[in-house]
Amino acid sequence: MTVRRVLLGVTGSIAAYKAADLVSRLRKLGREVTVVMTESAGKLVTPITFAAMSGNAVFHDLWDLEHSHRPEHVDLADRHDLMVIAPATANCLGKIAAGIADDILSTTVMVVASTRPVLIAPAMNTRMFENPVVQRNIATLTDLGYHFVEPAEGYLACGDYGKGKMAEPETIVEEIEKILAE
Repeated sequence: MTVRRVLLGVTGSIAAYKAADLVSRLRKLGREVTVVMTESAGKLVTPITFAAMSGNAVFHDLWDLEHSHRPEHVDLADRHDLMVIAPATANCLGKIAAGIADDILSTTVMVVASTRPVLIAPAMNTRMFENPVVQRNIATLTDLGYHFVEPAEGYLACGDYGKGKMAEPETIVEEIEKILAE
């Protein structure tokens, strides 16, 4: 089997802890995983966790040129077969849909999406997920060719019950494998 490289974007949702399990599952399948995370994600799960799980450097600063002479967001896009954003917050969805690229994750997805598939796993409060603006952003991104894994229904970290939980890592892995097989 050819090793396929997955670039995992992690945003500042409480579901960020599930991203570590996602990395582990992908590695067990022989996938190479590199993590790009937002500043907010780093307040929930540290870059050290993802470095240990992936065996690779973790990227969390747009201006860090430590690993390459090229801008990291371009280099990362060129080295990976697929980008997955899990969890993806409402903020992240809005930035991508509007073409805002102001951090390492959003600039990287702008480069990746022009040549490679992007899979997004939203995670947020039900009322946020159902907000017409968020739904419009999802529809816009779907129309542009982005792939989505629907959030699950259940108890949320805030205590509410509804749709908005990030899909389970095994479900996301199944979608990753389908896309990589295309």
